[in-house]
Amino acid sequence: MYASVAPLARADPFHAPPLLLRRCPAEPGPSCRPRSLAAAAVEEQYSCEYGSGRFFILCGLGGIISCGTTHTALVPLDLVKCRMQVDPQKYKGIFNGFSVTLREDGFRGLAKGWAPTFIGYSMQGLCKFGFYEVFKVLYSNMLGEENTYLWRTSLYLAASASAEFFADIALAPMEAAKVRIQTQPGYANTLREAAPKMFKEEGLFAFYKGVAPLWMRQIPYTMMKFACFERTVEALYKYVVPKPRSECSKGEQLVVTFVAGYIAGVFCAIVSHPADSVVSVLNKEKGSSASQVLQRLGFKGVWKGLFARIIMIGTLTALQWFIYDSVKVYFRLPRPPPPEMPESLKKKLGLTQ
Repeated sequence: MYASVAPLARADPFHAPPLLLRRCPAEPGPSCRPRSLAAAAVEEQYSCEYGSGRFFILCGLGGIISCGTTHTALVPLDLVKCRMQVDPQKYKGIFNGFSVTLREDGFRGLAKGWAPTFIGYSMQGLCKFGFYEVFKVLYSNMLGEENTYLWRTSLYLAASASAEFFADIALAPMEAAKVRIQTQPGYANTLREAAPKMFKEEGLFAFYKGVAPLWMRQIPYTMMKFACFERTVEALYKYVVPKPRSECSKGEQLVVTFVAGYIAGVFCAIVSHPADSVVSVLNKEKGSSASQVLQRLGFKGVWKGLFARIIMIGTLTALQWFIYDSVKVYFRLPRPPPPEMPESLKKKLGLTQ
């Protein structure tokens, strides 16, 4: 027999569900009564407590699935984008880039770099989404319920930046190998060829020399990705969706997730593109620094391939959020609604009687 319990004594910016259920002793006492229909419904709705270890682990799994699969699926577009950045004279645009690649390497050439892409971005997704949820709860507990609501955009920015710092360390080795495979003809065709060759030539430095430019590219990107997504979801339910989120089906909620993800992705691509160009060139060349590459490319050069990246990142971000939210639905994880002003704050502001 089960009974519901009191809410957690932790700050929750999104009015997340409390600890759901606990088992009653064989002989129920005064504090343990037969469960109500509401308690039974809650039991069926959620598989774990918001903010629990299981919750964070499954969020990390959702990040692996969403980032690993989507980045791998878009390898052909990513390959052309990288080649446009490092050799704009040869690869003059998206369609020309595909045409040249197909002519020289065939269809198999479009898949170059898929292995480091899959491994690297799976690890990045694990840290990005998993740690985002961890830092969101951590920083919310530090702020308290009222400040969490008032400063929620800052909370999203801080939690996503913190998560991406660690995610880029996990991504850097595979990103370096991917760019070598995709942009240096004859260097290597597979990860098994590229990794030993890189280590022999430059040691461990070869795998991590791009981590600082990655932070330059990915931290602003991820801050925009999460903060813009969270606030766009909030705005869509407030101004566009004709009914409250609680009345929307799971499918309708996932459509909102996809739309908000695409809008966030467009802004992500614009914010992070200059640093992405530097990363692509830096990993192709030996002995160059990020500042040297940036100076050589100039203002116009760092925007090469932006249209391709907007298409790629917009689609990528929308799919990632859609898959990530679908994983939460599949595992019946708590998915708190858009934040609402706490009652205590409403009273302080005189918004309630």
